[in-house]
Amino acid sequence: MTTATATLDRPAKTAAVPGEGRIGLRANLRHIGALARRNLLQIKQDPESMFDAVLMPIIFTLLFVYVFGGAVSGKGNQHAYVNYVVPGLMAMMGMNIAQAVGTGINDDFKKGVMDRFRTMPIARSSVLIAKIVVELGRMMIATLILLGMGFALGMTVGTDVLHLLAAIALSAVFGASLMWIFILLGLTMKTPQAVQGVAMLVLMPLQFGSSIFAKPTTMPGWLEGFTKVNPLSTLADASRNLINGGAVAHSVWITLAWTAGITLVTAPLAVARFRKKT
Repeated sequence: MTTATATLDRPAKTAAVPGEGRIGLRANLRHIGALARRNLLQIKQDPESMFDAVLMPIIFTLLFVYVFGGAVSGKGNQHAYVNYVVPGLMAMMGMNIAQAVGTGINDDFKKGVMDRFRTMPIARSSVLIAKIVVELGRMMIATLILLGMGFALGMTVGTDVLHLLAAIALSAVFGASLMWIFILLGLTMKTPQAVQGVAMLVLMPLQFGSSIFAKPTTMPGWLEGFTKVNPLSTLADASRNLINGGAVAHSVWITLAWTAGITLVTAPLAVARFRKKT
C-alpha cells in the first residue's frame, strides 16, 4: 500500500470546536471574573441602575417603621418595632434585588449580548453565575444601608457581631438561590415588562404573607398556616433571632434546606434554558 493510499484510508481528525469539552475550574473562574467585570462596568456607565439598591432600603425602613410600627407595637412605640422589622426586611431586600436579575437577563437577550456569549468557548453557567455575583454585591450594599438605617432609628444587636454577620450571610445565600428562579423567569418570558409583572405576582403574596412585618399569631388561621411554610418567614425568623437573640438552629437549617432545594432544581433548568433560548 502506498503512502498516499494509507493517508486516504486513515480517518481524518476532526477539528476541535471552540469551547467543546469540559472547561476546567480555573478557566471557569477566570470567565466568571471577566463577565462579572463586564457587568460592573455596565453599572459604572449607568449609575442609575444602583438607585433601587441604595434608595429602596431607606424608603422601606422609614415607611414600614412609621406606618406599620404604630399599628403593630402601639402608637409611640415605633422604635420597639425596628428590631422586629429590620431583620425581616433583610429577607425582603434579597428577593427584590433578585428580581432585577431576571429583567437584566431578558434585556441582554433583546440586545443580542447573550447570543454573542453563547458563541464563545466558555461555560454557559459562567454567564449566569457572573450575573449572580454582581447582584450579590448590590444586595450587600442594600443590606448595609438597611442596617445603617435600622441603627439610626434605634435598632440594637442583642447578640454579637458574629451573629449579625451570620444573619447577613444567610440572607445573601438565600437571595442567591432566589436569583436562579428569576433568571429562569427572565429566560422564559418574552419581555422585561412580562418578567416584572410575573415577578410581582410572586413577590407580593410571599412578602406580605410572611412574618416579615407582623407576627403570624395576629393573622387569620389560614394565613397563619401559609406563613409557617413560607420560606421568607423562616429566613426572617432566623435573621431576627440571630440579631436579637433566641433559638436559631431550626429556622437556620430550614432556610438552608430551602436554599439548597431551590438551587438544585432551578439552576440546572436555567442553564438548560439558556443554552436553548432563541
